[in-house]
Amino acid sequence: MDERAETGGEAGERSRISEIFAPRYLGATLMLGGGISLHAIEVYISTTVLPSVVRDIGGLDLFAWATTLFVALSLVGSVFITARPRGISLRQSYVIGALFFGAGSLFAALSPSMPILIAGRGIQGFGAGIIVALGYAFVRHAYPERLWNMAGTLYAAVWGAATFIGPSIGGLFAAGSLWRFAFAIPVPFTLLMALFATRLLPDAPDDRGEVRVALPQILMMVAAVVLLSLAGSAEEPALRGLWLGLAVLSAIGVVVAERQLSVKLFPEGATRLSTPLGLIYAFMTLVLLALASDVYIPYFLQELHGVPPLFSGYLVALVALGWTGGAFLTTHYTGRRALLSIIIGAGLQLLGTASLTLTMARDNPGADLVLLGLVSIGIFFMGAGVGLGWSHLVALVLRLARDDEKDRASAAITMMQSLGAGFGAAIAGVVVNSMGLLDPGGTAGNLSAAFWLFLLFALPSAGALLAGLSLKARLHSSAGGPASL
Repeated sequence: MDERAETGGEAGERSRISEIFAPRYLGATLMLGGGISLHAIEVYISTTVLPSVVRDIGGLDLFAWATTLFVALSLVGSVFITARPRGISLRQSYVIGALFFGAGSLFAALSPSMPILIAGRGIQGFGAGIIVALGYAFVRHAYPERLWNMAGTLYAAVWGAATFIGPSIGGLFAAGSLWRFAFAIPVPFTLLMALFATRLLPDAPDDRGEVRVALPQILMMVAAVVLLSLAGSAEEPALRGLWLGLAVLSAIGVVVAERQLSVKLFPEGATRLSTPLGLIYAFMTLVLLALASDVYIPYFLQELHGVPPLFSGYLVALVALGWTGGAFLTTHYTGRRALLSIIIGAGLQLLGTASLTLTMARDNPGADLVLLGLVSIGIFFMGAGVGLGWSHLVALVLRLARDDEKDRASAAITMMQSLGAGFGAAIAGVVVNSMGLLDPGGTAGNLSAAFWLFLLFALPSAGALLAGLSLKARLHSSAGGPASL
């Protein structure tokens, strides 16, 4: 059983990431990587400047909705790739996504009040969902199969760079009304992207099957995101539990609808753990859910370890640095080595997350460097664990999905990212608020909240590890063996 067959790679060829910048691929690389980089940087810019927005135009009670509506409509945008009308090509979809992204950015920049800014963020999110989903959908059209992993590695590098660039740019525009310029930055870039998309991106054939909109599933997914936002912001424990429970029911409703209704949102087998695709999507969701615990890392670094705010922000950036490093380390792996890196990655994330129960949940007001060093290793492992396997998982999705479902399978990757991160952030809020952050608060409350947060969030990593082992076994036992992939 050769290594090439096991993940569909090409035997005897060790690809290099520099190849995707060769003249024949450069245009597509600039468009796809550029679109994702613009989205990634804007995510961190907006996170940095939103407190300034509230100070300038008010709307503190609506603060969370600036992110909620963005995420909810980005899910709708990712669905657009598979539900778009006949006659609209992937290249034209890119133009639509870029124009929506730019229009939403301009809308937000000119907003006189928080409700209007939130509407702009929704428009921006719809465009971002299209652009990010196209980053995966175009991979099979833009590059030969042996370079699919390289594209995934490029995206990891983009997000890693955005972790440093975004907050830095946002910090420059955080005073007074300068936040408007931060939202306006993407506008000229999106116009250029829309202008050059049809020239630089390949002409991809429309090989979808019957085009029908899975409206019930889409509505339940959006409802789950909205309910998660309500859960994360609710002060009463009972109310947090209610919103979270309803969000979980909405997510379960999506799975039930996928199995019972004739119109599908996901590719065949995506909601069943008995299939390789189902295991891959479950793995993706679980590792990103576990990674969402990093939202509280800066807070605990400042409150328990005496780390200054700016430095704590760059320490949490070790997550993205680990993701990027893991991706570059394993980008050329194929066959058994690729599958092994997926499994090792889940184990590494489990180790990193669990270790923070011993290192982060410590009273260290003097910022002991040895202890902070151990904390940093744990944070790095959390991201590296995802990076070790992510590009291989993306490539497997593209190989395993039927030809008429590949666009749907690509869009589903973006949906799993949004759902995993969204559920994770909301659950993290429920955990810390219920385990001492609010009551009793103070050092004792922070220690309890940190311990339980990282202990409970190690469980999704353990689930991902089991999914990875099951995936390896499933691929080995599939009809025709791995050679059939």
